[in-house]
Amino acid sequence: MARTISLTTLPARLPPRTSESHKGDFGAVGILGGAPGMAGAVLLAGRAALYCGAGRVYVGALDERLAVDPLCPELMIVAAEALPALPGPACLIAGPGMGNASSAHRALSRALLVEHPLLLDADALNLIAGDAELLAMLQARSAGASLLTPHPGEAARLLGVEISDIQRDRNGAIQRLVELTGATIVLKGHATLVLQPGQIPWCNSSGNPAMAAPGMGDVLTGIIAALIAQGMSVEHAAVVGVWLHGQAGDEALAVSGGQGMLTASEVSMQARSVLAHL
Repeated sequence: MARTISLTTLPARLPPRTSESHKGDFGAVGILGGAPGMAGAVLLAGRAALYCGAGRVYVGALDERLAVDPLCPELMIVAAEALPALPGPACLIAGPGMGNASSAHRALSRALLVEHPLLLDADALNLIAGDAELLAMLQARSAGASLLTPHPGEAARLLGVEISDIQRDRNGAIQRLVELTGATIVLKGHATLVLQPGQIPWCNSSGNPAMAAPGMGDVLTGIIAALIAQGMSVEHAAVVGVWLHGQAGDEALAVSGGQGMLTASEVSMQARSVLAHL
């Protein structure tokens, strides 16, 4: 039976910052992705990581024309192959806007070898679903924890089934994804599920239909990675992150009058306020 994720059941909180705090105390997040035409994905993830407290955020963009984020110039943007080794504690995200070109395949192959937590989303999941060698590299990871955040379509591709099969039995699907990959899984959608190997699943209670909008998954990855970089375990960061993401959506919707739809950027900025109140 799944455990409900709510404000009263969150398994971890970030400790208060001391007066002697330094940005190096709050870890580093790296993001690989952002192929031409999809650079917004890595910017959304990077901004969310900044807003949620990561000490340093590096963007390794496959589109080398991306030089600076005018909204968040704090993001350190480099070409994907020039992404530096991340100072620990750290989390590397691979996948937002990555595409399926050979450059994406090379970037993902390198990412699967890192020795700190690795969060795989979006096109990284599609590449793994279509490549037995990449899947084997994921299964063989031992030095750092792995976390996958598929939506139902990506989950279906990984398991070789239809989306309707995923939605018909989401609990069974997340169990099969854990068995296939050996990773912690966040199965996104209504009542998002989180499952770490060998543990009892979690089921999220926050969020609303107005969040069915482009870029929401990129914001979620940035939130979770920031929590990992600041010292949470992968499971706890996933659980807290999905609740925080949904709660930010609920609060942003309330601010807008409770109608219409939300943008990922609105949720990203609201997440900072929610995290501060925790």
